[in-house]
Amino acid sequence: MPTKITQISWRRIAVVSSLIGATALLSGCNAMKRLSEVGEPPKLSSIDNPTQSEAYRPVSLPMPAPQVAERNPNSLWRAGARSFFKDQRANQVGDILTVVVEMEDRAALANTTVRSRTNSEDLAVPNLFGLEAEMTKVLPETIDPTSMLDFDSNTSNRGAGTLDRNEAIDLRVAAIVIQVLPNGNYVIHGRQEIRVNSEIREVQIAGVIRAADISSANEVNYDKIAEARISYGGRGTISDVQQPRYGSEVLDIILPF
Repeated sequence: MPTKITQISWRRIAVVSSLIGATALLSGCNAMKRLSEVGEPPKLSSIDNPTQSEAYRPVSLPMPAPQVAERNPNSLWRAGARSFFKDQRANQVGDILTVVVEMEDRAALANTTVRSRTNSEDLAVPNLFGLEAEMTKVLPETIDPTSMLDFDSNTSNRGAGTLDRNEAIDLRVAAIVIQVLPNGNYVIHGRQEIRVNSEIREVQIAGVIRAADISSANEVNYDKIAEARISYGGRGTISDVQQPRYGSEVLDIILPF
């Protein structure tokens, strides 16, 4: 009968095989899609309603109790109004505003790690109530009770890493108000795709903004967006060259060393 260790080994092999098979299936589907676009530039995505996406979830945040608006028939000022005259800034679902992203990020990090350990273990039973001679009935006859076990181990590990990153992004993206929260904040979502030759650059922005942070030019800076999700990437020939192959990614995840 197979031992418990053998059963665990077979289970690990089955899990690894399943992961490799699933990865191969997914990569095969993506490969078929890419093969259908050979000789042609990547296709732009269709303009869809973001609230109809399967991954869309309405934003739910802690909100204060709603306040009933007071009516003043003889006054030109309405309680809760943000300005005396109506402006053209976004204020309801479907309105468009511009998000200004001016980001410059620099990071430099150097790290060196040196670790070493030496361990030694000895075990001897020269006297055991006079029973040390009986050990040969259980253990091999060549065993010496005065020197039963002797372990020595020596481990050394050295690591070094360096990070030097410099990123600068300067762009403007139009976003749509897709939800108005009970406290008056807006949930926005914007997406922009630009195709140059055989490469598509895609920008996505989502988050929550205050109505007061929208300027008179109907713009809002990215640092005023709460729960901001800003994605800047691409797909096409250049992105394919920059990304590692699926096999390399799978091996990096599975291999323990």
